[in-house]
Amino acid sequence: MSDVRLETDIAVIGGGLVGAAIAYGLAREGRAVRVLDEGDVALRASRANFALVWVQSKGLGMPEYAAWTRASAAAWPALAAALREDTGIDVGLSQPGGFTLALSEAEMQRRMEMTRLLHNQPDMVKYDYEILDHAQTSKRLPAIGRDVVGSIYCPLDGHVNSLRLFRCLHQAIKRYGVGYHPNCAVETITPIAQGFALEGSFGELRAGKLVLAAGLDNARLAPMVDLEAPVVPSKGQIIVTEKVAPFLTYPMHTLRQTDEGGVMIGDSQEDHGFDTAVTTAVISVMAQRAVRMFPLLAKLNVVRTWSALRVMSPDGFPIYAQSRIHPGAFLATCHSGVTLAANHALTLAPAIARGGLPRGTSSFTSERFHVPTLA
Repeated sequence: MSDVRLETDIAVIGGGLVGAAIAYGLAREGRAVRVLDEGDVALRASRANFALVWVQSKGLGMPEYAAWTRASAAAWPALAAALREDTGIDVGLSQPGGFTLALSEAEMQRRMEMTRLLHNQPDMVKYDYEILDHAQTSKRLPAIGRDVVGSIYCPLDGHVNSLRLFRCLHQAIKRYGVGYHPNCAVETITPIAQGFALEGSFGELRAGKLVLAAGLDNARLAPMVDLEAPVVPSKGQIIVTEKVAPFLTYPMHTLRQTDEGGVMIGDSQEDHGFDTAVTTAVISVMAQRAVRMFPLLAKLNVVRTWSALRVMSPDGFPIYAQSRIHPGAFLATCHSGVTLAANHALTLAPAIARGGLPRGTSSFTSERFHVPTLA
């Protein structure tokens, strides 16, 4: 190891969407921030983000997550405006509402029942949604196929340009003087008198505070500061078509047309460990469903496919935590890095800068995984 020693107010481990959004928010608060990132060798969930700002269907089993998600969606215009002011980049935010389509009566009934259960939860945040049959759906989505039985529409949903967002966040943190250090994997974290010493092949970085935003690597790093991140990979595959004239004004939860014209299709959740291979069996099922939803897709060429690993907690909800033994250490992990980016930059980061977690996040600590269940 070299004898390089760097110091900063706050170190963020992880330069993906979660880490970059938090670093941006911290820097806007006037804090000196350095981001240590594995770089392109990382199992970066951000490379497979579907770029949805999505509210409907979020929070079944944890109504606090529904409220957290809705708050972030509401804050997204402010984040997009701030990023544009700081970088000149338009991230393509559009929030016209979104649809979840069903291709059979059984599927439609399942989705309706899940929606009913979601909104009937005690303390559930209230927001509008509509359950539409085929004819009602086709009035708003004229290109749908006859196999579409119906849909659920929520006016709060939207999407952004995924590639532009990632580039924009990194340009924004650079503008605020954040030190970004790629290819700097952290091997050890040692609590010291005035904060933390982070060590790796890059040398040593000493920081007064620490934010773990390293995705799947949080599982390894968190115990070093008396935190817990029981996260596992969930494989997702994506198809991207050639660009086509606009036909889809609204995003779907598994299909969207980008502002550049290409169509993204993503409907895969696979438990295959750390394998990121693209498989034709899964891709073909995704393509078949997409064509049944929108038959015109059958005429389009696929220009690329890829897969990556989502970061999943045991219950699928985010984990935000502050170490009790080392209170300068924080953990942030989730699988909705785009939807929650506004909260991470505008709510979570300012609270961390002040020395704690924001109000309303107490339900998201890892302690929930140790609550005894009643027989």
